[in-house]
Amino acid sequence: MKREEVKVCIVRVGGTNCDAETKRSFEDLGVKAFIYHFNEVLRRINLLDYHILVFPGGFAYGDYVRAGVIFAKNIMARIGREIVRFIDEGRPILGICNGFQILVESGLLPGINGISEHPEAALATNIPIGYRCRWVYLRHENNGKCVFTRLIPKGRVLRIPVSHAEGRFLLPSGRENEVLNKLLENDQIVLRYCTENGEYAEGRYPDNPNGSFYDIAGICNPEGTVFGLMPHPERAYYGWQLPDWTRMSKPPKYGDGRLIFESAIQYIIRRF
Repeated sequence: MKREEVKVCIVRVGGTNCDAETKRSFEDLGVKAFIYHFNEVLRRINLLDYHILVFPGGFAYGDYVRAGVIFAKNIMARIGREIVRFIDEGRPILGICNGFQILVESGLLPGINGISEHPEAALATNIPIGYRCRWVYLRHENNGKCVFTRLIPKGRVLRIPVSHAEGRFLLPSGRENEVLNKLLENDQIVLRYCTENGEYAEGRYPDNPNGSFYDIAGICNPEGTVFGLMPHPERAYYGWQLPDWTRMSKPPKYGDGRLIFESAIQYIIRRF
């Protein structure tokens, strides 16, 4: 498949606020990206006409009840079969921040034993409590399974911002280590919070900005095609988005977030 033939479907609802930046990031890489309200997806869009599906950041439906849950239940109730087929065909799904919350609430992640009827993890209120909007460091942990990070060497430290109030990744109480071991065995852990030097945050604030278990910032499903992360790669796409770019003699053309989008595109080009 040629790059210009790749089509990305970005789905929004009331409260989504990062769709335009996500679209711009994909389009800068030479692919076609489209933003649709969920109502349009229900009425006239065939998901299988697209190669990548994205749930961007924001506060879907105001994050009432808890972050992402209303949109997640709406998705699985109304287009769940299409989502399952999309995944079965190896088409990637990306969830950024609120999108990650949606993927967890829908049962698509962690996905250790396939899609779950009930959430198998949680993205809870930050500890310390409060809205976090800051740049963080992330260590890439994946061995190559995740299609969104295949261009990133294992162990590389990335710099990408977070912006959330409910990003504390938790596993079932009393079974944390059991489930963690399964995630590790399946190569599902993709990003962990770390220091600038790549040392794990070990739960320490502010390197771990929300108290996530095992410093987890992003995971994928066992197949590596469904990826959710709390940091915002679309806000670290260009070098001029870096918070300290004016202090650099010459800022880079691109930031670390670009690698996540490019990895998925190259996967599609090779597969289809």
